[in-house]
Amino acid sequence: QVQLVESGGGSVQVGGSLRLSCAASRRGSCMGWFRQAPGKEREGVATVDITGRTRYSDSVKGRFTVSRDNDKNTLYLQMNSLRLEDTAMYYCAAGLFCLPGTSIAGSTSWGQGTRVTVYS
Repeated sequence: QVQLVESGGGSVQVGGSLRLSCAASRRGSCMGWFRQAPGKEREGVATVDITGRTRYSDSVKGRFTVSRDNDKNTLYLQMNSLRLEDTAMYYCAAGLFCLPGTSIAGSTSWGQGTRVTVYS
């Protein structure tokens, strides 16, 4: 199983930016970011497959950018124009398949998360 460690979370003012990183023990064919706010279900944020194809949820499209460095086994999420509703625990995930939307399937591994808080 892939070990994943997220970093880069923190507290930022509305309109600000954060860059999340995910260090992986080995690459996944599909890697991505998910988030969960208190009292809400986990939702997919963005995924990127081994070819570099990206997918985004409608709520973050145009504001977030997901990328990967396969040589470093690292996944990134650049978050710009942050909003209050972006506040959540963000999790890195790796698996075999990027599905339509922002889902990952096949032997999926998860990190322990990094917290993002957006304040006004």
